[in-house]
Amino acid sequence: MASNSRVSILDYFNIVFEGENGKIESNCKACGTRIQAKRTVTSNFVTHLKRKHQAMYDEFVRKKDVKRETYASGPMQTCAHVSGGSRTATQTGAGTAKFHRSDPRQSLISETIAKMIILDLQPVQIVENKGFRELLQLLEPRYVPEPSHYVQQQLLPTYAYQVQLATKVALSGAESCSVTLDLWRSNAVSVNTTSGYLGVTCHFITTDWQIKSALLACFPLPSNTDSQRILTEYEEISRGHGISGKVFRIVVDPSPYESRSALRLPGFYLHGNGDVEDEEEEDSSDEENGTVLSTEAVSGAENESSLNHCLGRCKIDCFAHSLAQCIREGIRSSSQISMTLTKAACFYNYVIATVTPEKLGQVFGPGSVLGNGQGSSGSDRHWNAQLKTMRQMLESVDFLEDIVDRNDLALNGVEKAMLRELVEILEPFEEATDMVQGDKHVSISLALPSVLGLRKHLAEVVTHHCMAVVTGLSQALDQRLAGILEDPLYVTATTLDPQFKLSWSSDRDWHKQVLLEEVGKHTQPVNPPEPSSEAQPCPSKHSRLFSFIKQRPTTQAKSMEQELSAYLHEEPTDEDPLQYWKRKSIDFPLLSQVAKKVFTVPATTTTVERIFSLVGKTLRPERCRLLPKNLDTLIYLKANYSILWS
Repeated sequence: MASNSRVSILDYFNIVFEGENGKIESNCKACGTRIQAKRTVTSNFVTHLKRKHQAMYDEFVRKKDVKRETYASGPMQTCAHVSGGSRTATQTGAGTAKFHRSDPRQSLISETIAKMIILDLQPVQIVENKGFRELLQLLEPRYVPEPSHYVQQQLLPTYAYQVQLATKVALSGAESCSVTLDLWRSNAVSVNTTSGYLGVTCHFITTDWQIKSALLACFPLPSNTDSQRILTEYEEISRGHGISGKVFRIVVDPSPYESRSALRLPGFYLHGNGDVEDEEEEDSSDEENGTVLSTEAVSGAENESSLNHCLGRCKIDCFAHSLAQCIREGIRSSSQISMTLTKAACFYNYVIATVTPEKLGQVFGPGSVLGNGQGSSGSDRHWNAQLKTMRQMLESVDFLEDIVDRNDLALNGVEKAMLRELVEILEPFEEATDMVQGDKHVSISLALPSVLGLRKHLAEVVTHHCMAVVTGLSQALDQRLAGILEDPLYVTATTLDPQFKLSWSSDRDWHKQVLLEEVGKHTQPVNPPEPSSEAQPCPSKHSRLFSFIKQRPTTQAKSMEQELSAYLHEEPTDEDPLQYWKRKSIDFPLLSQVAKKVFTVPATTTTVERIFSLVGKTLRPERCRLLPKNLDTLIYLKANYSILWS
């Protein structure tokens, strides 16, 4: 390459611009790809070479190795014979040639350490810990540990800047989007006065009809934050990312002042350590560890009302949270069920704490919840994951009782029958929750049919021990989710889902009219392209030779009514909604415009909300874990991890 005295990754790139702050822009000599980075941070160049040009990367590493070996063969090299064999090793420490910062291996190790910090939400100061550095020395003596200020002030901000650029580029091509607001507050020990973090997640559909979600920002909020401050921050984020005027709906938590335990089965608290907390203790713990809101800090119902008023008709409640609250209210309506769940949780926790994972794995399999012997944690503490655990436990409860031999924890026949009925009652709720989870598919169209299906299920279910639960679930469903059945957004989303159309409707004419009105609000007339005056006519157009062929009629734009009638006339199909409308966007241009808007609305929780829940569980005062100083940056990068490292 260009230099014989020094092998540099930049030898494989043509530098086209170099700024005063050290930022450079260069083109790959092999493929011409433009790469931006700082001269001192070469991981972008190394990563590109490794992913796109493996042969060139191998050549570069080989040249580096030759140069290091040449250096190591000097007078500082010493050999130490390993006892019991003939193997020799180069002396570590001062005699080992260290990597240069531009060395690809140095860059990749630093990048991997940064990825570990991001994924595990570790404080950056971990790179200064003695034990961590000794581990690095053992694994790769030639690596030069980066100081914490380099990771915090250069590496992480560089990654965040790259995510921001990629997100802005992606959003520039989006016609519309929806936004989810998530706010987490904590009374945990912190190195500053921050008591909460606001996450703003954007959901949009690309030009090729793929649904995407990206966390636009996560930033700290002081303890006295009110709704006006949150609105101001949200508006600044919208302007900064170019989505002002594009936002279709804003999704928030329906009850921001309720504890995160609303997402779990009341009384059924799984820890895997043999202990069980009662419900009041668990709720208190949730308030200390962090509560995910989605509208503002907990400063009173007046702020919530103010924010709801400011958001106006753009605001909708999160369907997954509303459904989880229905479950909680339904189970709480029966004290007997709550007591039985608490007893079952005590039994489960004792089994996990006392029976070896090997023995459990022989019965349940190593991949099962009980078989791994680790209990339920993190996102598995949500009610639908806990229901799966309870179902698995009930399938082998007699065997487990024989193993532990604790009569005081054993469930009697009535309690087992009660729990089995409860599992049967909640199975359709579990199915609805599982269907809407995930941010890679359309979920808003599933909400209305789910409510109808749950209503029918509760009306027909037969129970001997859980009648109070059925009544409570029905009342909660009517109170929290009945409005979905007449909401134009949900009517439109469900009808434009090709697997449903209007097959669910009991009043097709009325729902069709609702859909027409909604389509009229969110569409612009689509006219067929005018023929170009410069276009040359086809040679066969006026040919007598082809006069027997019937001429095609002139294309005319369909009205909304014609499009809707043609769409509904087709039979429902199980085809993915996004793929369907990608294929049908020419046939139904007006309906496809609306589909591209309404399908951006999520019915489930976001990635950052799940990260907030994880933070509230792991960064707890009793574990002496401080909130990292740069927690907002770590959460931002963790939520957008796939953008940088797919």
